[in-house]
Amino acid sequence: MGLSHVSILRAHPDVDLRAICDSSGYVLDVLHKYTGIGVYTDVEAMLGAEQLDAVVIATPTGSHYELVMSALNRGLHVFCEKPLTLTSAQSLELAAVAERRGLVTQVGYHNRFVATFAEVKRLLDHGAVGRVTHVLAEAYGPVVLEERGTTWRSRRSEGGSCVYDYAAHPLDLLTWYFGPARAVSGTVLGEVFSVDTEDEVHGTILFDGSVSGQLSVNWSDESYRKMTTRVTVWGTGGRIFADRQECQVYLRSEAGLPEGYQAGWNVRYTTDLTPPVWFYVRGEEYSAQLDYFVRAVVSGSTEGAGTTFSQAAETDQLIEMMLEDAALGPRAAEQRPAPSEPRATRGRLGRIRSVRARARSRARGA
Repeated sequence: MGLSHVSILRAHPDVDLRAICDSSGYVLDVLHKYTGIGVYTDVEAMLGAEQLDAVVIATPTGSHYELVMSALNRGLHVFCEKPLTLTSAQSLELAAVAERRGLVTQVGYHNRFVATFAEVKRLLDHGAVGRVTHVLAEAYGPVVLEERGTTWRSRRSEGGSCVYDYAAHPLDLLTWYFGPARAVSGTVLGEVFSVDTEDEVHGTILFDGSVSGQLSVNWSDESYRKMTTRVTVWGTGGRIFADRQECQVYLRSEAGLPEGYQAGWNVRYTTDLTPPVWFYVRGEEYSAQLDYFVRAVVSGSTEGAGTTFSQAAETDQLIEMMLEDAALGPRAAEQRPAPSEPRATRGRLGRIRSVRARARSRARGA
C-alpha cells in the first residue's frame, strides 16, 4: 500500500511528495534512484529534517500509535492505513490529540470511496428500503493459502489476523451505515492455515433501531481471485445488494423513491456511478480517498466519506467486542442444565403414552 500511495501522491497536481521513510534499504535505493525523492530509515530524522504539512502512514498496525502520535505532536495532518490501532483506547487518544490541534485525520478504509457502497449509504439515508431489519456483510479472498508464519500478517501483536486485516473493511461499512454497534454474540474465529491468528470470522452484531447484522469473512478462500467485499441489506420496503461491481436494489413501493429508481428491481453499475480520477492504481477508490484527504488538508474540512480517527475508533471498538465475545466461547451442551419439563406437558405426554399403550394392547388382542 505504501508503494501505491507513493505513485498516487506523486501524480496528484496539488501534492509535492518530499520524503519517504522505510525500513528496507533496497526499497529506498530503488525509489531514490528513479524518483529523486529524499529517503530515510528513521522517521524522527525525516520529520525533523523536512518541512511537511502531512504524512501518510502505511505500516503494520502495531506501529501506528507511536508513528501517528509523533506526527500529530509535530502538528502534521495524518492519513493512516487501517485499522487505526490495536485498541480503541489508543485510537480515541489519537483522535482527541488531533481534535485539540485542529488537524485533519483519515484512515484508509477505501470501500467508502467505492461508488456502489457509497450508493448504499445514499439509499439508506434516503430511507429507500424503509426500516432496516437485517444486514449481511461479507469479505472473502486468497490471502493465506498455506501454513506459514514469516510475515507481520501472521503475528497478532503486529496487527495481523483476518479480523484486523480483512474483517475491518466490512465492519467499517457497517458502522458507516448504522453507527456504533450495541452488542455482539456468537463470534467464531476459525483457523484454516494460520497458527497464531484466525483465518475466518463469523458473528452476529446488533445496532440501534433493532438492526441485526451478520459478519462472514474468510481470507483463506482460494475460490476468489482477489479480495471480494459485499453487503446485503433487508428492510421493510425492499432489499439492497452491493459489491465492487454493482448495486442491485429491489423496492416494494413507488412512494418516496429516490430519483432514477422504480418499484421492483433496479441495477446501478460501478461504471455508471464512479466519477473519473486523474490517476489510476489498483482502483479509482484509492486515488479518490487520497484526493479527499488532500482537499481536506487544503480546506480544513472533514465532512464527507473519509473515515476520521474518531470514526475509525468505532470500528476498533467493534473488533474488540468480537474478540472478547469469541474468547468467552459457546456453551457446550453438557454445560447447560437439563431443561425441566413443564407440568402441563408432562401430563399431556403421559396421556399420549397411555392412549398408545391401550392401542397396542387392543392390537395384540385382535
